[in-house]
Amino acid sequence: MMNDTLATGGGKGAISLAEYKVLFGNHPGGVAVITVGGVRPAGFTATSVISVSAQPPLLVFSINKTSSSWPIVAEATSAVVHFLSNADRAVADRFATSGIDRFAGLEYSVLDTGEPLIAGIETWAQGTLINRVEVGSSVLLVLQIETAAAAVNHHPLVYRARNYYHLADESKLV
Repeated sequence: MMNDTLATGGGKGAISLAEYKVLFGNHPGGVAVITVGGVRPAGFTATSVISVSAQPPLLVFSINKTSSSWPIVAEATSAVVHFLSNADRAVADRFATSGIDRFAGLEYSVLDTGEPLIAGIETWAQGTLINRVEVGSSVLLVLQIETAAAAVNHHPLVYRARNYYHLADESKLV
């Protein structure tokens, strides 16, 4: 079976931005919204959330330093990661849009720890940001999970090739 493949250079130096986007554009990622408190609440859509340790419970996400949310995230000591489901596409779009007040008209509560918790998101994790690592144009943030809620029948929203998809029980390969 032949696949269309983007050929890259001879392995010397870094691949181009276009090659990078093709490489990762087709790699699916679960969609999450990260929120933090501070002088004003901030939040952004991310597909970079990964589990890194069960003991202690740690996850990692990244943010580009050019993000409008970065100045507030940079000062945050805690965060909430909202794991989005099929029904949450509008939330994903809202927090991926630049130049708007992402919280205007949005139903949310503020946790005792100061972060916004978006109403209706059934699967989320809250915790303390215990480490930051600058990597290229981004920063990796390590969150130690202290509180969480997980919907039993969570069907995650997935992003691939500039489009949203959903996973459901019927999409399981047998």
